[in-house]
Amino acid sequence: MDKYLLEMTGISKSFPGVKALDNVNLKIKPYSIHALMGENGAGKSTLMKCLFGIYEKDSGKILLEGKEINFISSKDALENGVSMVHQELNQVLQRTVMDNMWLGRYPLKGIFVDHKKMYEDTKKIFDELEIDVNPKAKVSTLSVSQMQMLEIAKAFSYNSKVIVMDEPTSSLTEKEVGHLFTIIKKLKDRGCGVVYISHKMEEISAICDEITILRDGQWVTTTGLKGVTTSEIISLMVGRELTQRFPKKTNEPKETILEVKNLTALNQPSIQDITFELKKGEILGVAGLVGSKRTDIVETIFGIREKKQGQVIVNGKEVGNKTSLEAIKNGFALVTEERRATGIYSQLNIEFNSLISNLDKYIGATKLLNNKKMKSDTQWVIDSMRVKTPSHKTSIGSLSGGNQQKVIIGRWLLTSPDILMLDEPTRGIDVGAKFEIYQLMLDLANKDKGIIIISSEMPELLGITDRIMVMSNGKLAGIVETAKTSQEEILQLASLYL
Repeated sequence: MDKYLLEMTGISKSFPGVKALDNVNLKIKPYSIHALMGENGAGKSTLMKCLFGIYEKDSGKILLEGKEINFISSKDALENGVSMVHQELNQVLQRTVMDNMWLGRYPLKGIFVDHKKMYEDTKKIFDELEIDVNPKAKVSTLSVSQMQMLEIAKAFSYNSKVIVMDEPTSSLTEKEVGHLFTIIKKLKDRGCGVVYISHKMEEISAICDEITILRDGQWVTTTGLKGVTTSEIISLMVGRELTQRFPKKTNEPKETILEVKNLTALNQPSIQDITFELKKGEILGVAGLVGSKRTDIVETIFGIREKKQGQVIVNGKEVGNKTSLEAIKNGFALVTEERRATGIYSQLNIEFNSLISNLDKYIGATKLLNNKKMKSDTQWVIDSMRVKTPSHKTSIGSLSGGNQQKVIIGRWLLTSPDILMLDEPTRGIDVGAKFEIYQLMLDLANKDKGIIIISSEMPELLGITDRIMVMSNGKLAGIVETAKTSQEEILQLASLYL
C-alpha cells in the first residue's frame, strides 16, 4: 500500500498581480485527519481548488494513490474519489434534500428517475451518519447547520478517498460540532484521508493527526500534532509571536446610546418582547444556540425585518428604521452573517464594495463622483483593515473570505456609524486577522461608539465584550456582566426556553 493517499508537490499558481501559491507541498496519509492552516490569503483554498479541478495549477505534480492526476472539473474529481465540503454552501434551495444529494447522478429506472431508490439511499446514509433530516424536505427549509450536514453526507455518498473540509464548523453549535467530529472519525476509520481547514485551534488539537502550515502562498512546515502547542502553531502561521488572542480592554462604557423596548418582529417565529440598552463605548455580546433568533434582533433594529411592536431609541429620540437606508441615516451599520449572500457584490471590485454604502459622500457640487476621494477612501479601507489585494480594481470575489470580511467592515466604518452591529464578524477568519478586528472594535468603543457583536464562539464573547445578552428561542433569557459570568451560566440561560 502507498504510504500516501495524496501527494501534491511543488504546486504553484498565479493570478494577475499576485502569486497565490509558490512551490507548495501537501501529503495526506490514509486513515488520517490532516489540518491545513494559515492566515487568510495564505493559499489554502487556492491549493484545494487546484486539487479539485476548479483552478488549473501553473506547475507541480499531484498523485492520488501513486497515480498522477489532473482533474479538469469538480465532477471529474468527485468521480475519482476526491470530494470537498466548501465553506460557502452552494445548494439548489428550491429542490429537495435527496435531489441535492444525487444531482447529476440520479438513480434511474429505465429512462425515469427512481425516486424510491433515491429516498432509500439517502435515508441509509443519513441513518449511518445519524443525521436527522427528512430526505424529502426542501433545502430552503433547512438551517445552515443542516445544510452543512447535507454537504458532508454528499461527500460521504461518493465513497471518497480524500475529503476536503473547508471551515466545516463555522455555522455549527458545540453539540453539532461533536456530531461532525463523530462523522469525521468514521471517515478516518474507513481509510479516508481528511483535509481539515479551520482557524479554530481547539478543534485542530482535538481531532487532527498532522498539520501543514502555509504562509503567504508558501509551504512552511508539515508536522505531527503531538506535543505541538497552540502558540507554536500561531507563530508559524503569522510569522511572529502572538502572545494574546484578545487585545487588552481599554474601553469604558458611558451613558446610554441605544434603548430597545419590547421589540417584537412581525413574522413569527422570531424575536418577542426584547428589551435592552447599549451604552456609548460598550461592546455588548449576543449569545445563544443556533435557532435562538440572535440575528433577528439586529435585522429588526436595522429595518430588514418588519417590527410588529416595540421602540428603538437613539440618544433619547425614537427612530423608525423602517428600511436599512433609514437605519444608516440614523447612525446604524450592520455587518451581516452570510457575507457571500448578503455582504459582497462578488463580481465587482474592491473599490465598489468599499464605497457602496456611502456613495452620496462622493458626489461633488457638479453632481459628478469625486474619483480622487473615492480612491483615497478605498485605500484607507485596504490600509486600515490590512486587506491583502493587488489593487483597488481587483474583484472582491477573488479574495479570501477573511479579506472579503475586512472590506465589508471597512465599508461600514466609512459611514461613521454611532452603533455598529456585527453578526459573526470573525467566522472563517484566521487568528491574526481576528485580533485586528477585535482591536478595531475596541478603538471604536474608545471613540464612544456602541457595538453589538453576535457570536457562536464563547471564548470570543468572553474575551472582547463588557456584557452578554443571552437569547433562547426568540426570547431574552438574561443579560450578564462578562467579567462575572462563565461559559456554564451562558449555556444554562441559552437553554432556558427550549
